Amino acid sequence: MVYTKPKWEKKVATSIKKRRFESFLPLNRKEETHFRKTRIVEMALFPNYVFVFLSKNEFEKIKLIDGVINLIYWKGEPAIVKEEEIEMIRDFTKVHQSIEVQKSKVCTNEVAKAIDGAMHSLSGNILTIKNTMMKVNLPSIGFNLVAKVETNTYEINRKLSFVEKDLLLQSQNTN
Repeated sequence: MVYTKPKWEKKVATSIKKRRFESFLPLNRKEETHFRKTRIVEMALFPNYVFVFLSKNEFEKIKLIDGVINLIYWKGEPAIVKEEEIEMIRDFTKVHQSIEVQKSKVCTNEVAKAIDGAMHSLSGNILTIKNTMMKVNLPSIGFNLVAKVETNTYEINRKLSFVEKDLLLQSQNTN
């Protein structure tokens, strides 16, 4: 990950691609209304951050790109984001808009799968699916993504306690 100047994420991502480095800039689509006109605006999901796939000998080259302030470091080493989490962010931003990014307090290894009304499935570290909100944990960067979602079904791939099995069976029988 690289840290950019404020509001330079798109410019930096374009410059990185021109130099033939692989990068990813997740965009958040938000609906804005100005004087009765509604439009969808795309902004960086993580302000001032662009994900870059680099080898160690390319670190110094990336710092020379205009708008890049520095690499993101964790414990003295450049931060590494898991590929599964990058895919989770890609899938989440394709389907949802008006996504909120929150600092993560909980690190979970629970893997879940959610299938919404459009039959789009999403699997990963899903923390909660409550009413119409879904919260996804990204432990390697310390954030949660929160979005409104219409889920018809969801499965949690872990061992259920007897109480949870009973509750799950009762909820399935009432539907």
